[in-house]
Amino acid sequence: MKKILTIIGSTGLGKTDLAIKIAKKINGEIIGLDSRQVYKYMPIGTAQPSEAELRDVPHHLIGFRDPWQSISAGEYAKMVFERVCEIKDRNRYPIICGGAGLYYMAITKGIFLDSYSDSELRKKLEVQYEENPISLLNRLQIIDPKYGKIVHINNKKRLIRALEIFELTGYPPTEHFENQKKNENQLLDTYAVFLTLDKNLHLDRIKTRTYQMLKNGWIEEVKNLLSLEKEKQLHLPALDSIGYKQIRDYLNGDIDIDTLKELIITKTRQYARKQNKWFKKENIDLTVDLTNLNRINFDDYIYDIYKTL
Repeated sequence: MKKILTIIGSTGLGKTDLAIKIAKKINGEIIGLDSRQVYKYMPIGTAQPSEAELRDVPHHLIGFRDPWQSISAGEYAKMVFERVCEIKDRNRYPIICGGAGLYYMAITKGIFLDSYSDSELRKKLEVQYEENPISLLNRLQIIDPKYGKIVHINNKKRLIRALEIFELTGYPPTEHFENQKKNENQLLDTYAVFLTLDKNLHLDRIKTRTYQMLKNGWIEEVKNLLSLEKEKQLHLPALDSIGYKQIRDYLNGDIDIDTLKELIITKTRQYARKQNKWFKKENIDLTVDLTNLNRINFDDYIYDIYKTL
């Protein structure tokens, strides 16, 4: 079975554009691998493919989720696997494209408890434990009665770890262990193309894209989402994303427009560094530095490689 071409890398490198060009050559369809492009009503701030691009090549897992719904890596991995099977059943070729490192790990290695860690969340839980340990145990027993019977209230580390896993994945520990066994047969054999770029050139791209997104109506997009949040009386996890939080502060009068732009650019650059750091630890088949590359023939180069898989 042919490996699944997977184009990964940090934000703002042109992954979608490359995927579309290759998809046209191979009768392909693109599956998104992005933790925020899944949401409805926020195409600008999450840099979703344009309407023209969506018409040009079939895309999956883009703009399908209500922004008040959270999504776990395990759930996402399952959906990717299902889309891959559906596309292959139509005698077409799936191309996975995105920058979510955790999701990439989920589809290639599976979800493992040791993979999840969040120092800020852990500190928060530790404070709650010191204040009222019984409340944490009660919470665990509600979300996972089976595991809640095993964990002793004095076992601070185990109790906090169980709740940390639940907060990060959306799965209680017991279900997590069971799903891990079930999903072993749903791992994908990918051919991973990892894109990189000189950091100064990348910063220039991030700046240009940020200005364009704001020009295209990003602030108005956030206003609409805030209205939706008020209407639904639900917190929208999507509004915690880079840019959305800063625009909310701008709309509240906490920062001016110049500070808004600077913050979005800085946060995006920091996120890009984290993405690069993550992917460098993964099994990559081909790393391509775009800095001095002839982009005109690049898609042909990747296409030639793909034909040999």
